[in-house]
Amino acid sequence: MSSFTVTDRVRAWSKPFLVPIADFLARCRVPPNVVTICAFLGCVVVGVVLALGYPKGAGFLLILFGPLDAVDGLLARRSGRQTKFGAFLDSTLDRFSEIAIFTGLIFYLQHNEAYFAVIIAFLALTGSLMVSYTRARAEALGFECKIGLLTRFERLVILTIGLLFRIILPVLVILAVFTYFTALQRVLHVWKQARS
Repeated sequence: MSSFTVTDRVRAWSKPFLVPIADFLARCRVPPNVVTICAFLGCVVVGVVLALGYPKGAGFLLILFGPLDAVDGLLARRSGRQTKFGAFLDSTLDRFSEIAIFTGLIFYLQHNEAYFAVIIAFLALTGSLMVSYTRARAEALGFECKIGLLTRFERLVILTIGLLFRIILPVLVILAVFTYFTALQRVLHVWKQARS
């Protein structure tokens, strides 16, 4: 099974656009970890905007802050400032970012008495975290585990579409179902590696 995900394809396609940004930040001596933290804070703002009842505004903010998630790693590589802590911080704040966004979304849904959607949003959040956990745990044990239908990039794109077009419940159902499917994909992928 190929480990070349949609995320990898998008990164390859967007690299010519992101490289100048990364090079500019490198010339300004901006540490990659600062960009990572800014990306996280941007997602916190998205969560707050959602909680205040502005899903479309949150969608536009996700478009604005989303590319920062790719810029920090690119900046680290091009400036020769890659560190294990930087990679750890990036992965950890990515999880906190998703928690911040979904917390704001759940608050918004609960305020609007969309209780069924609250449950689905909770499942989408836990499924997203399990997708990330399965990869982290597998790689800690020495397995390759980059495969999966819904990586973080796909999840954010789908959520952004849902917020912009106010089709939140259908999008949450898609995320809830396919995040758990992706986690299962990774479990089976690691199981096959373990058998061989």
